[in-house]
Amino acid sequence: MTSSDLQEQLNIKAINLLQEDADKIKKLIEVQMENLATRYCPLYEEVLDTQMYGFSKEVDFAVRVGLLPEMVGKQLVSELERNLAILYEAMNNKAN
Repeated sequence: MTSSDLQEQLNIKAINLLQEDADKIKKLIEVQMENLATRYCPLYEEVLDTQMYGFSKEVDFAVRVGLLPEMVGKQLVSELERNLAILYEAMNNKAN
């Protein structure tokens, strides 16, 4: 196995792991959206914010070490941020 093959495998593994983490956060957002009609939980919001912060740091690290192209990292974070914004907007609309 050449070093470029190894690098390619590491890049693919990094992307797959980050996608798995992004999927977990998406699931948290979906669960909160489903429960929006029944209750509002500030603790859940705090968990989501913490998860997003940690995820953005994971992505930043992967980009900095060259395991992930910057555009791919920005795209992963941006998609989750959009989903989170939709959730917060729905929560604000429900509160008003």
